[in-house]
Amino acid sequence: MNAVETQGLTKQYKTTLAVDSVDICVPEGCCCGFLGKNGAGKTTTIKMLVGLIRPTHGNISMMGQAQAFGQQSASLFGYLPDVPNYYDYMTGEEFLTLCANVCKIPSGEAKKRIKSLLKLVGLDKTRTKTAGYSRGMKQRLGIAQAMINNPKVIFMDEPMSALDPMGRRDVAEIISSLKGTTIIFSTHILADVENVCNYILIIEKGKIVAQDTMDNLRRRHSDNTAKIRFFQENDAKMFFDKAIAAGIKTDRIDSPVELLLCANDGGLESLSRTATGIIHQNGLAVESFAAHTPSLEDIFYREISEPQGKPQKEAQYA
Repeated sequence: MNAVETQGLTKQYKTTLAVDSVDICVPEGCCCGFLGKNGAGKTTTIKMLVGLIRPTHGNISMMGQAQAFGQQSASLFGYLPDVPNYYDYMTGEEFLTLCANVCKIPSGEAKKRIKSLLKLVGLDKTRTKTAGYSRGMKQRLGIAQAMINNPKVIFMDEPMSALDPMGRRDVAEIISSLKGTTIIFSTHILADVENVCNYILIIEKGKIVAQDTMDNLRRRHSDNTAKIRFFQENDAKMFFDKAIAAGIKTDRIDSPVELLLCANDGGLESLSRTATGIIHQNGLAVESFAAHTPSLEDIFYREISEPQGKPQKEAQYA
């Protein structure tokens, strides 16, 4: 079963098309990273999914149940907004008790659940009012409130933004621990997604340009490429010239000692033979030479730079 599906989901603000006929299909039980630049449409999409914004057009289904604006099955999902707000005079436990009451959770069950959730997010020993919480503590409490109704799906809008590295790591570990629950969180921090997600949605200018498992996206973008890294810049320059002369498509990467090689029809085996021949003939010292697995950053920038539905743009080589 798919946890979340949409058909033609659209949001028009007067002359601005914020979300443009989006079709989403997120499998149950996955941790889904919802990626896009600032203003790409991530928050608007999530707010339509949780019923905070009325769609202009389109349909939403969650765990097989159709969701109409104003009639969402709130028991199915939890939601952490990008900037959670709390009653400053309450402790974390008091705030979660309020949330449990709103969700009509019986008192005995609520106490057990609140105790368990506070321990999960590392706030079980915190007795201060939420007014004194750091940004990281507020995010942790927000995750606990999103889970108070034991939802099947949890939406998080930029859960790690504005956190320091330790705070981001802690929130990532909490998200990773939620096995069996479908997590959909938006972000523009690619490293956070690469560490915890196994499913990816990429949105650009209101359109979904990619959605698939991380493994499938990496295979699709591997392009029969290899990376070679030299100890010395002079060796890298010599290899570059010799590789171009030998017909190997070669691109300089950010590092002056590292090159990206693209295999021709013979594939990586033929590329390896040609490259190692150049290395031995010229006495070049190589630090590493291996097939290239594209990073999420590689995939993201390629996807947002290509028109949807058109063939992938060929790499540009010097």
